[in-house]
Amino acid sequence: MTAVPLPPLPPGRLPRRVPVRQVLCLVPLVLVAVAAVRHRSVLADGFGELRTASWPWLVAAAGATCLTWVAAAFTRQGAVMQPLPKGRLLATQFAAGAANHLLPTGLGAGAVNLRFMTVCGVPPARSSAALALYLLAECVGRLGLLGALLIAFPDALRLGALLPDGAALGLLPGAAGLLLVMGAAAALVRPLRTRVAAFVRDALGEARSVHSRPARALALWGGSLAFPALQAAGLAAVGQALRLPVPAAHMALAYLAATVAVAMIPTPGGLGSVEAALIVALIAVGGPAAVATAVVLAYRIITVWVPLVPGALTLGALVRLKVI
Repeated sequence: MTAVPLPPLPPGRLPRRVPVRQVLCLVPLVLVAVAAVRHRSVLADGFGELRTASWPWLVAAAGATCLTWVAAAFTRQGAVMQPLPKGRLLATQFAAGAANHLLPTGLGAGAVNLRFMTVCGVPPARSSAALALYLLAECVGRLGLLGALLIAFPDALRLGALLPDGAALGLLPGAAGLLLVMGAAAALVRPLRTRVAAFVRDALGEARSVHSRPARALALWGGSLAFPALQAAGLAAVGQALRLPVPAAHMALAYLAATVAVAMIPTPGGLGSVEAALIVALIAVGGPAAVATAVVLAYRIITVWVPLVPGALTLGALVRLKVI
């Protein structure tokens, strides 16, 4: 009997016996386990605070959290002209929330949604432009709500408690320098300039197309306003559940100020940085330190840790089903 040699595998291809997608399905769960072990003290304290809370308000906070995924789905659809399958779009936002808490802020959700749009047949240039438009709308919505609350309640947030004297002045030159370096690099490096110009053209074209359709524009801007408003409402509901002696509007203001402040810190889902910023912000609007800490721990349990395992399972299922 003569042995027949098998043809070599093409370069870059793995043997068929390696179940790549099955392995990828397990990655989110492994990351969840690692994050839970690293933050086990926060989890224990947070669940402990929930035992003393008013359950109707906690249910309201959970409902607001669920609605954030609906708002994100509306905004995602509003940012792209091509109709996306509604059920899979909503499931993708739930999974993207888990990915966002396991990877540096924004990267997880962005990668999941880019892959989802690609599978749905959206060209890469248009999906990237839609992602940029979504991020711009979400930023404008969050800053717009923050500005409106600051105008409505100018004395609610004591910024001196958030930043040391002169800290803001020290940050401004650094931010300006970073913008100048980025602008100079885009202008002087020809390949980068070409790519940036092409991306800007695609983004502007996508934005014009979206705003030519009133339904798309309404979904984009309505969802971008509803998303941070629902997040802030969830924090206010938890504050009411734990009897934080701060008006609900002031708690919403504290939430928006804290999340804007930590947006530039590349930690997975803001884990650690968001908790610290929220506690300081709630103290800045007049909350006692002990109660503010309890509110933030309970809020993060409801909005991050409870949805994390089902979100990771959904992410694995979407990978296995080739939705993303």
